[in-house]
Amino acid sequence: MNQTIEELITFLSTPQKIIITMHRDPDADALGSSLGWASYLIRKGHDVTVISPTEYAANLNWLPGMEYVLVYEKAADQRNCKRKIDEATLICCLDFSALSRLKDLGKVVQEANAIKMMIDHHLEPEHFAKWMIWDTYAAATAQLVYALIKEMEPDKQTIEIFDISMAECLYAGIMTDTGSFRHANVTPEVHLAVADLMLTGFDTSRIHRLIYDNAPLSRLQFLGYVLSQKLTVIPEFRTAYMVLTEAELLKFNSSTGETEGIVNYGLQVENVVMSALFIERKGEVKMSFRSVGLFSVRDLASSHFSGGGHKNAAGGRSEQSVKETVERFLSVLPSYQQSLLSVD
Repeated sequence: MNQTIEELITFLSTPQKIIITMHRDPDADALGSSLGWASYLIRKGHDVTVISPTEYAANLNWLPGMEYVLVYEKAADQRNCKRKIDEATLICCLDFSALSRLKDLGKVVQEANAIKMMIDHHLEPEHFAKWMIWDTYAAATAQLVYALIKEMEPDKQTIEIFDISMAECLYAGIMTDTGSFRHANVTPEVHLAVADLMLTGFDTSRIHRLIYDNAPLSRLQFLGYVLSQKLTVIPEFRTAYMVLTEAELLKFNSSTGETEGIVNYGLQVENVVMSALFIERKGEVKMSFRSVGLFSVRDLASSHFSGGGHKNAAGGRSEQSVKETVERFLSVLPSYQQSLLSVD
């Protein structure tokens, strides 16, 4: 057992007031790992509050414990969030490695007196936390939470540590961050972790349905519009991209989270190596990048769009107009042409 975990166990041996937070626009891994970790800490007798910086996708509302999640950007929750953070003795930062990923909540967390802890699998973390459970080879933060809890409870069987609700949350994070176990980040350790969690008896197919087969009709109609009207393919760069304006989002009444996963459809086009999605919302442009093989969208995002992430899945943001942002993206493609063409 490493020193960090020994120190953590000692610290958690007495009741603490704990905040758990995750990156803005949280996905299933961010929320699933946070709620799974929260459930474990609550069972250990701690006072735990989970705070999301922003709203989250409606298809994650079923996750056990979501009814207790506070949303910092909601005016009704903000004062309570600040009070809880002021009172906290530990702030756990899950599924992000830079405080800027918390949006407006980042400054509040940075200035808090509580000890900071990071659990994450993204590259190049900021060193703002006393305790870092960090591994870029982990497929998901939920996998790291599973491994951490197992290491903290070495003498207990899985069904003594995890209940169905905890297992569902962690499984949701692992399943989604591995693309339903089809991405290159799937390792034997991933399957072993999932197999162990399944001993609790939860229904894996139910979780898949709730996340992927639980969309309102409007979302499918919106997806049809995007794929038929907004998908552009550039064969000479083996790239596909889609652009969604704020007006289009309003037209289809597209809420937070309904654009999640759309960027992946670009990779289904024959011979495409990189897919990009540009979304204009609330005065900024959010970008999602996906790739296959050795081409690193993380390098592209960090070099040109103040972004980051993983080699084959990254994001970025721009304060320029959506037109200017897309023009910038198109202008840098020639410098990546050789790398894009060389992908098998």
